[in-house]
Parts: sequence; C-alpha cells; structure tokens
Amino acid sequence: MNLDIKLHKKDLPQEIKFSDKIAIDCEFTGLNIERDRLCLVQISSGNNDAHIIQLDKDSYDAPNLKSILEDININKLFHYARADLLFIKKHLGVDVKSINCTKIMSKIARGYTDKHGLKDLIKEFIGIDISKQLQSSDFGGELSDKQLKYCAQDVIYLHKIYDSLNKILEREKRINLYDKTIKFINTRVELDLASFKEDIWSH
Repeated sequence: MNLDIKLHKKDLPQEIKFSDKIAIDCEFTGLNIERDRLCLVQISSGNNDAHIIQLDKDSYDAPNLKSILEDININKLFHYARADLLFIKKHLGVDVKSINCTKIMSKIARGYTDKHGLKDLIKEFIGIDISKQLQSSDFGGELSDKQLKYCAQDVIYLHKIYDSLNKILEREKRINLYDKTIKFINTRVELDLASFKEDIWSH
C-alpha cells in the first residue's frame, strides 16, 4: 500500500480541506496529563493519506487545526477518544465536536471478544497484522520515517473499521445505545481533568 504522508510544522496548512468524515489520532510524550504533553495530531481523509501536525510545544498556536476540531459538520473518528480528547482539551484548549470512537463501538458491538485494541480491529476488519513496536517511542523530537509510518497506520484504517463496526451495531440493534454512550465522552474528559478516574457509577 502506497501511503501519502505529509508532515506539517505547528499547524495544518489553511489550503487543506477535508470532507465530512476524518480519522484522528494523537501522540504524547506519555500518558500522564499532569506531566506529559501533546506532540502530534494525525488526520486522514480515508484515502491512504495522513497529515501529521507536529505542534509547537511552547504555544500550541494551531488555528487551522482547532477550526477543524471544532467544526460540527465534520465527523471525527478516533480510537480511544478519551485519551486524545483529554490532551487536546488541555493543550489546544478546544472541545472537539462530532465525535465517534471505534474503541467504544467495539466494546458495545463485539461481545464475542475482550480484545478491543486498534491492532485487534485492524487484524479482524482489514486483515493486516500491524506492529505496535513504536508505540512507546519518543514523539517529542525529530521524527524518523518509521515513526511517521507508524503514526499514519493509526488513522488510515479507521474509516473502514468504523463502517464495519457500525454495521454490527445496526444488525444487533445496539446503535442507539452507542449513540447515547458517545454523547457522554466530553463529560468523561472533564471528569478526567478534574481527577475523577474511578467509575462514578459504582456503589
């Protein structure tokens, strides 16, 4: 597969336009919201393309990217949106609009397994066994070609995975349950920012 990977410094160029559905992923220096920072935002239109935005860690001034994230008319596909939205809200200061999450979709649709990672979904629905070896590499500095390819593979398959999971949710009559669940995602992010990590519904 030939991938069209473009690296952009600080912000997405203004001339780049997307349709009504894009896939998004982020890379951080770690998973601790108090200590670690947002490094990259990857966007794919679903056509084997990946626009990788390397953010300015001192200002996070990215008006074009923020505009897309806040555009209610563009459906954004994430995998484990909770983490990405948390870092986006803290560092870019925006609430992402029109969100879907393939991890939440998978947990509601795929009751026949407990494996809901992106690697598992790509293997089942795309038929490719990808490597996640670079998941723990340093995305805070200069990026290697292998890192760029790794970042791209985290978004290029999400459109097809979303469509496959959506079909299962429709077939099993769980789509309404998913729709109600995903509406809670921004509130879940606010709870994370307020340090409520536990299940607030538990006894």
